[in-house]
Amino acid sequence: MNLPPLIQSFVLHFGEMGSHWGINRTVGQIYALLYVSDKPLNADDIVEAIGCSRSNTSMALKELQAWRLVRLQHLPGDRREYFSTPDDVWAIFKTLAEERQKREVEPTLTMLRGAIMETPSGDAERHAQARMNEMYQLIELVTKWFADIRDMDVDTLQKLMKLGSQVQKVLQFTQSIGRLTGRDSNRNADAEA
Repeated sequence: MNLPPLIQSFVLHFGEMGSHWGINRTVGQIYALLYVSDKPLNADDIVEAIGCSRSNTSMALKELQAWRLVRLQHLPGDRREYFSTPDDVWAIFKTLAEERQKREVEPTLTMLRGAIMETPSGDAERHAQARMNEMYQLIELVTKWFADIRDMDVDTLQKLMKLGSQVQKVLQFTQSIGRLTGRDSNRNADAEA
């Protein structure tokens, strides 16, 4: 690699982590390089910096474009394509989460919906179907929660994340108030959902 040590360690780490995230090493390295680059890079720049083949670079860039994680642009007087990442790290996070939901969560929900609608043929299938229904309900709840989170502005989202376990304390407090006033806040929250 032809990179300064700080950038090289970041790029190499992203390449190694790629396999844990379901992407190949080159895709991870190219994304990391584009993310920390102070200017858009073309494929030749990427090949020179990382030392991978031109065809591998082209395939990785197409994959990153399919995930909507890089932007393609053209510079005046230059016929080559240049690539960069969005500037806002929160926009990157939201895009990545949306793409993973579309590619992984939605097909799972579709499969579970179909399985839940089947008529079980015996005790083993009834048990399996009940467990699948539990999983479906959880994934559906998380999906709705994520949609709410995705629509929040960045300032509100940061405040929510910084609250951490304090959110649990607020919910416990509202439940205690509900019991004192004779209202079950869980039941009211479920009715509102």
